[in-house]
Amino acid sequence: MDLAARLTHALTDPDFTLEDQDRNPDLSQVSDEQLGSLFVAAYQVRASATHTMTTVRFAVEDAARERQPRFTPDACRRMFEVLVERYEETGWADLTLGLRTLESCAGPLPDVSEPARRLVEFRLENDTVRQPYALLAVAGLAGDGTLRAVVERLSRDVGPIVADEIAVMAALDPAERALLSDIDRDHRFVSPLAHTWRRSADNPAYVAFARRALVAAADRTDAIRAGEIPYRADKAFTDREITSLGQALRVALLRDEPWLPELFERLLPGVALAPTTAKTLPSQALLYEVVRAAQDFPTPELVTAIRTVRRTVRHAGVPKQLDKMLKKVDAALAERTDVALRLPRLEFDTVSINGSAAGGVLRRTAGDYQAVVTVTETATLTWEKDGRPLRSLPAPVRREHAALVKELRELVKRVNAQLVTLVRALEGGLTVEAVHPYRWWRTELAGHPLAGTLVRRLIWEIEVAPGEWRALLPESDEHLPDAPDDASVRLWHPLRSEPHAVRNWRDLLTERCTRQPFKQAFREIYRLTPAEEQTRVYSNRFAAHLVHYRRMFALFRARGWKSDLLGPWDGGDGDEAERTLAAGEWRVRFFHRWADWAGEDELASTDQVRFDRRVEGVWREAPLADVPPLVFSEAMRDVDLFVGVTSIAADPDWTDRGPVRTYWERAGFAELTASAEARRDVLERILPRLKIADRCTLDGRFLVVRGDLRTYRIHLGSANILMTPDDSYLCIVPAGRSGDGKVFLPFEDDRLSLILSKAFLLAADTEITDETILMQIKRGA
Repeated sequence: MDLAARLTHALTDPDFTLEDQDRNPDLSQVSDEQLGSLFVAAYQVRASATHTMTTVRFAVEDAARERQPRFTPDACRRMFEVLVERYEETGWADLTLGLRTLESCAGPLPDVSEPARRLVEFRLENDTVRQPYALLAVAGLAGDGTLRAVVERLSRDVGPIVADEIAVMAALDPAERALLSDIDRDHRFVSPLAHTWRRSADNPAYVAFARRALVAAADRTDAIRAGEIPYRADKAFTDREITSLGQALRVALLRDEPWLPELFERLLPGVALAPTTAKTLPSQALLYEVVRAAQDFPTPELVTAIRTVRRTVRHAGVPKQLDKMLKKVDAALAERTDVALRLPRLEFDTVSINGSAAGGVLRRTAGDYQAVVTVTETATLTWEKDGRPLRSLPAPVRREHAALVKELRELVKRVNAQLVTLVRALEGGLTVEAVHPYRWWRTELAGHPLAGTLVRRLIWEIEVAPGEWRALLPESDEHLPDAPDDASVRLWHPLRSEPHAVRNWRDLLTERCTRQPFKQAFREIYRLTPAEEQTRVYSNRFAAHLVHYRRMFALFRARGWKSDLLGPWDGGDGDEAERTLAAGEWRVRFFHRWADWAGEDELASTDQVRFDRRVEGVWREAPLADVPPLVFSEAMRDVDLFVGVTSIAADPDWTDRGPVRTYWERAGFAELTASAEARRDVLERILPRLKIADRCTLDGRFLVVRGDLRTYRIHLGSANILMTPDDSYLCIVPAGRSGDGKVFLPFEDDRLSLILSKAFLLAADTEITDETILMQIKRGA
């Protein structure tokens, strides 16, 4: 008896005993068709089944998620029969399972009209019809009469938008209807995977419906605003309409339809602002659904429209909720580089600042004064009179041109939000190795009055010949090079460069005091280690650390990772934070577990990092050696950030004893990680420029600072301090500033600023007035 037969017996016979080697079955030994038959048998297993049956069921279901099982005609027919049995027993069955078996049928499609008809009858007996699109597809298998009955039921009392959608679905051929059934959602807070929406976005009939539905929604909000429809708080759309509109919007966003920006200008204010002075909304639910759609398929125009509404909505709680949701939108937009780099010019003119075309300016007249909005690193609003800059807003302008002042202040906020979005998108494009045509890059990025200020401070590569890339920093080049309009341009990454080239770029940025929009020249790189080659499918590089859990959870959200909140409750003991990279082709998972309370703080322990690759719409675990180097490096950089920032080793106030204290002492002065090595590289360049240069030296993993009272060793990873000669620990609460506040840093790094702040303080230790610090220093001096 082969493995597939033994497992089939285990799933169907409660008295069957598996052999020892089958207790953790290796389902790679079974064919795709055998796996399909096993999956049908596994679906029959009930919650009350034996331990053996349940174990095999879970193994089969896991394998089906990782692979694409095939189903024989008999297995397809049997699945529909099992769905009927399940419905009769429990009152529920997932119709999409039957449709998926037919989609993956390995032979002629069987006649399933009778079980399909019975499934439809079961569903229509309920007051609420779930899975309407799957129900339409199943009804079509039962015959035209059954399909008409379902269309009539689903179209009853739902309004024109939903009725239109049902009619569109019913008019599709059976195969198209089955494909689109996957967009069924039990509730709108959960969204299917992107490839599911792609099926709808490729269907002309559904695309046409999407536009009709969204225009109809905007027309309705216009009518409410005009008083043609009575206003009722949060009643502009029904729950079913909101679900349909969310689906229509996702399809339009995925296709990046050109008519969407104009629609946003009508729809978002229409759902967010009451036509009266009330603090309620016409449809708070639809507003949130729009933002959830933006989390799936963001565009710069939609992000801007949401932020505009966020500033005008009157309901006190809505802005806070939008702020939380927008963090996920920003992270998602950074991954969608095909649309994220669009930036409107907004009537700004490109200007020369300090001899470099590096920014944009917009001027508006207000009586005898002139408003000047300048974009360099950020957008700022200043005022002039007769060409002379003024320190503050002139009183006559405040009185007589209040509307203009408000408009320009809003413009500054909008531009700064767009610049943040652009930076996220540029950095997010590293893992997809985004490439742009030279002509477009030259005009829409490097020469753009708003984008140029960021783009020109980044290092780019132009393909001057096939396979030959020339790196340049536009800010330091008087003229951009001559290259064909269709030549490829991409962001430079240190992983692709020789060490001497990396050093040269770092030297140039330091000499020019050029602060990059994100860490590029000094970017940490992570290559596969021999230990990771041995473990093959997982990395322990950042395992066995103790971290402040809530801080790490907040970082997950800020960096676009998904993770469930852990805690001392059922199912809250462990999770795997995950992030998709390379335009959704790769996924990284960072395992961690809730550890314990430490006073009012919560601790977590870190574990493995694993990678998955999307194959035919399914995630499959991949060996680390198969992960593209840029994807691996960028993912591990995030994990290093999580551990480095939140580890208790970097907490100077840590006082617990026992094993936790042992970890703190070990990790607080450990070998440097890649991020700490980048910190050391910067210090090598900037120390000679500091007024305390003669008191500072670098020694391995430490910055050594010579004071008059003692000599101090500041760890470049944790910023913890040891004092010579006895290596006693010195606790200093972070000062929050680096030296005198004028030290140039080529990138933002709170830990580096903290190290420099401590160095300046300790180099002048005789001037320290804090008794808690002096007591520690003098104790062993």
